[in-house]
Amino acid sequence: MGFTRRQWNFLVILHLANGTFIMALNTKPNFVLLLADDLGIGDIGCYGNDTIRTPNIDKLANDGVQLSQHIAAAPLCSPSRAAVMTGRYPLRSGMDSCGGARTIKWLGATGGLPPNETTFASILQKQGYSTGIIGKWHLGVNCESLNDHCHHPLSHGFDYFYGMPFTLINECKPGGLLEMDVPFVAQLTLITQLMAFAVMTLVIVRYSNMLTINGHVIFYTALFCILFFFTWYLKYGFVQYWSCIIMRNHDIIEQPMKVERTASQMLREAQQFIDRNKNAPFLLIVSFFHVHTPLITTKAFAGKSKHGPYGDNVEEMDYMVGSVVNAIDNAGLTNGTMVYFASDHGGHLEVRDGKFQTGGWNGIYRGGKGMAGWEGGIRVPGIFRWPGVIPSNVKIDEPTSLMDIYPTVVSLGGGELPKDRIIDGRNLMPLLTNKTPHSEHEFLFHYCGTNLHAVRWHQKESGTVWKAHYVTPVFSPEGAVGCYDTVICGCEGDHVTHHDPPLLFELTADPSESNPLDPHIEPQYITVLNRIKIAVGEHQATISAVPMQFSFLNNLWRPWLQPCCGTFPLCWCDKEDGNVTGILELIISLHIGEL
Repeated sequence: MGFTRRQWNFLVILHLANGTFIMALNTKPNFVLLLADDLGIGDIGCYGNDTIRTPNIDKLANDGVQLSQHIAAAPLCSPSRAAVMTGRYPLRSGMDSCGGARTIKWLGATGGLPPNETTFASILQKQGYSTGIIGKWHLGVNCESLNDHCHHPLSHGFDYFYGMPFTLINECKPGGLLEMDVPFVAQLTLITQLMAFAVMTLVIVRYSNMLTINGHVIFYTALFCILFFFTWYLKYGFVQYWSCIIMRNHDIIEQPMKVERTASQMLREAQQFIDRNKNAPFLLIVSFFHVHTPLITTKAFAGKSKHGPYGDNVEEMDYMVGSVVNAIDNAGLTNGTMVYFASDHGGHLEVRDGKFQTGGWNGIYRGGKGMAGWEGGIRVPGIFRWPGVIPSNVKIDEPTSLMDIYPTVVSLGGGELPKDRIIDGRNLMPLLTNKTPHSEHEFLFHYCGTNLHAVRWHQKESGTVWKAHYVTPVFSPEGAVGCYDTVICGCEGDHVTHHDPPLLFELTADPSESNPLDPHIEPQYITVLNRIKIAVGEHQATISAVPMQFSFLNNLWRPWLQPCCGTFPLCWCDKEDGNVTGILELIISLHIGEL
């Protein structure tokens, strides 16, 4: 049987199209992961906000899949980011703590993401990917010596790092409210006073015995002088110079960082990374400083929103998201790149500047940053875009986790999950591509530090999502939505209330967790609690004891581990090109002028 010319043309086109499709399936995709800092789920237009302008994030959702029940594994920066990088509850790697600090407190501390943890970046790196992270790290730098870089991004699978190894603190913004200085000055002052007392006691004892002052007195006197110097130096910007730095790979290029130009520098770095790696598969994480206080916003966005400095900061971040996505599209990588946008945890309710709140809004969800049980601390935006693979304008209301990005990326990148450890994340592709109606997560466990505060159960047969609260934070004042007598809600002791029997909510019908079910009336109360109790026992049996990275000793500042550009302790340098930054700021200003 013969074919007409038109039929032959059709067959040729079909063959070529089929070949292109097969080639696309066999080609490793690029991954661009956009992670906001402290962003509330209620701050984004596509999640219900109608007063803050987020057109770029909204378009990302319209062009892809929007997850409405996307859950962080922890309500604070370091543990949540550790969970993202490892696909594991932070408790498994020792990246959570109670009592003292629940995050890395100093660049000169020894704690951080353990070297024996396997990040998805390290797996993709072995699959031929170019890997880069731009922005915030906050997972540690050194272990035992100044240059061992055991916790550094380049030791965890990244070929390139540009950004801040620590996190934004108030001292990073000149003239801002003090955050770290005050407790550190008090701590060093106390130690200095104790040292002075010890030196004087030794001197008196030696002189009373008519003996010569020995080496011990000289040593303690020198140590006293050093501590006295640090105490004095702290009052003149010690924390700003030592904690607020920008690194490129292992080199410090700004100390202290110039906060007014970090946004444009990050855009430059992201665009350049995409451009130089566009001909081979790459992984790029853009970890924004926005919208963590002290809300560093360029002049082009200041005063432009309806919600003061916080709204300005959100709108600038949205512009940055759009700029990175445009760089992908302009490089011709749209269909070959999975883009993912999320926040590390919920908005910060307690942070204020005077009488004004400068943290995020968590919409209808109760609680916020630091609270591992209430939805406001852990329910975050989750958006995926991958044209031609992931459908557009789809919303999925299934329990998912930030930990899920780990197995999703590893699988798509051709790698294999580690077999020597438990991975708590689940591959999202079957859910995102509508090959399955349900998430693989049946239970999600919500820890505050090392304490289990709540458990979520997705009862798949009925579609119901239950959540049991064993512990909740004590709000101040009573009836409020945050712990306003502290910067971050505590996890134990007088900071929490234990519930026996536990509070039980049906999240499907009551997502704001306003009406706990009455155990005497709700017929399923006992059944649900018993099933959750079994799951908790099975889960906790898989938790092994590991060194706590945020313990007092690991989080203690050590001068010899303090990254320094210049002569210690007078650290200062600026190796950035201000002209490039100036051009980008001009472009941003012109863009804002068109709005």
